[in-house]
Amino acid sequence: MKEIFIRRSVRTYDNRPVEQEKIIQMLKAGMQAPSARNQQPWSFLVLQDKEKLNKLSEATPHARMCKDAGGVICLLIDTTKNLASHMWAQDMSACMQNILLEATHLGLGAVWIGVYPNEDRMNNLRNILNIPDRYLPFALCSFGYPKDENANHFVDRFDPNRIFFEEVK
Repeated sequence: MKEIFIRRSVRTYDNRPVEQEKIIQMLKAGMQAPSARNQQPWSFLVLQDKEKLNKLSEATPHARMCKDAGGVICLLIDTTKNLASHMWAQDMSACMQNILLEATHLGLGAVWIGVYPNEDRMNNLRNILNIPDRYLPFALCSFGYPKDENANHFVDRFDPNRIFFEEVK
């Protein structure tokens, strides 16, 4: 799966709109992620309205790229899926990774913008996007067609010194 090896955090996009079919494909990939006790605690708020994207870019730390994005997916934790709430971070992270890999597969660029568990960031998003109390904002995924067509490219990160067999030395 080459996408694992070429995916990069892409923060600059051209002005082409992203087709709804591609957005749905990214969300389908996210929903295929494993989750503790199969709770699937995710819901998604998809934003493409430029006014909302501008608000996100101005009011959320490290989210300036949202203003030029083809869209943003706000990953939400559905707190009613609480049989394994202690695993929400792992569940949602697996979901986000699938979304990022699918974006790469579709020729898009995307970046993970962390929100949870930072209370200020969560409350900020809740207020900007009118998110009901049932949901916790977990992260933003800004996406679009990369301005640099070589944005997703291979970088060798393999380090055999980080691998231990049978015991940690």
